[in-house]
Amino acid sequence: MSAPDGAAPAPATQARGGRRAVRIGSAVLVLVLVAVAFYFWGTSSPSRPPTAARPSASPSASRTPTTAEIYTTVAPSVVSIDAVEPGKGGEFTGTGIVVNANGTVLTALHVVKGASRIRITFADGTVSDATIVADDPTMDIAALGPATLPSILVPAVLGGKLEVGDNVVAIGDQLGLTRSTTTGVVSGLDRGAKTPDGGSLSGLIQFDAAVNPGSSGGPLLDAKGETVGIVVALANPTDARTFIGIGFAVPIGAALAAGGGGGPAPQQ
Repeated sequence: MSAPDGAAPAPATQARGGRRAVRIGSAVLVLVLVAVAFYFWGTSSPSRPPTAARPSASPSASRTPTTAEIYTTVAPSVVSIDAVEPGKGGEFTGTGIVVNANGTVLTALHVVKGASRIRITFADGTVSDATIVADDPTMDIAALGPATLPSILVPAVLGGKLEVGDNVVAIGDQLGLTRSTTTGVVSGLDRGAKTPDGGSLSGLIQFDAAVNPGSSGGPLLDAKGETVGIVVALANPTDARTFIGIGFAVPIGAALAAGGGGGPAPQQ
């Protein structure tokens, strides 16, 4: 067919170029649709389960209490002892520790030996007369039975084995300073020492926590706050009778045996 008058025929390449553009546009549209489909498929697909958290390591051993915590725990079990000895013109002081629910107090025998009157002051201020219910001069240990007990009685927790180098705490009324607390280590085991009256003791714990006159009968405690010994002596080559770095305690097992296993219940 011929073109109308005055109109030039359309170039053949234009029609071919138009079809090419349509094909390219269709291909781009397909790619876009595929990309969108992959996007939605990826966002809607189930996520991977989270990796389970691994348990963290935790310490297996319990924390060792501080000296302040040991004192707070044991102080309610510590008693002050005043003993009046006839013919000696005064009171002699020492320390003791409540060892059972009967209120039995273990102390050093030389603190109360020969006394006409023994008086115990508990941690809450309760004052009671006491009598010796058992004793063993070979261990310098006495068990006291109080006549009355405080409304709340706190027996000490008793411990066991010690090793040289173990940390220890001593509590006592040294030089009249009630419930003085000192720290040190076990310096030796199975030691011997002299008593104030010239006797001899054996099987003792040697330690270097400071003790002085008035400390006798007080508890020696291990790092857990358990009573492992009863303080009975200190070593000093002079006549000063003061601490120069060596104290001695009867192991708690031997002290209990020497005190008759704790003694009978006191009268109410």
